[in-house]
Amino acid sequence: MRIGILGAGHMAAALGGGWAAAGHDVHIGARDAAKAEALAQRLGPRAAAGTPREAAAFGDAVLLAVPASAVADILAAAGAADGVLDGRTLIDCGNAFAPDEAAPDGPPAFVLAEDALAERVAGLVPGAHDVKAFNVCAAEVWQAPVRTFDDRPLAVPLCGSDPHAVKQVAALAADLGLRPVEAGGLGRARYLEALAVFVV
Repeated sequence: MRIGILGAGHMAAALGGGWAAAGHDVHIGARDAAKAEALAQRLGPRAAAGTPREAAAFGDAVLLAVPASAVADILAAAGAADGVLDGRTLIDCGNAFAPDEAAPDGPPAFVLAEDALAERVAGLVPGAHDVKAFNVCAAEVWQAPVRTFDDRPLAVPLCGSDPHAVKQVAALAADLGLRPVEAGGLGRARYLEALAVFVV
């Protein structure tokens, strides 16, 4: 499968590296061209780098791997308003939460954004088939050499409203040695984002 990656950070490296190792072609597009090129070099011969728009146009599926605060800008750079992402599977691995500055001293406290990031992404790219996935573990987990526990592969919940897109992402999860779990439509993605507050 051809996979476009928007972003060049830890999640882009972890998932993109796994997919390249599994035989997929990946194209990385980031706001910082030097970082995109450096990551492509690290990932090997199946990886290339270019602009966000080039990465979006390349992918049968496109991984959105930037902080929540950068989502609108990277989607604009990817040509969302021009329909570049229309009809494509868009994998959203992000979360929208921040430290709760009003919390009393003690265990770290976080607050969720009012709207789920998945809903925000879907509003910005209504023509894409958004699937929430890979957001409940940190990048280090996806890069770990072993992702099985008691002989069971790590489960990856997926939320999406387009059946074909969900199947595509399920196949990509399986290629990483993971067990995809279809968890309902995109409206349920807010539960995955809430879960991530406690486990990421």
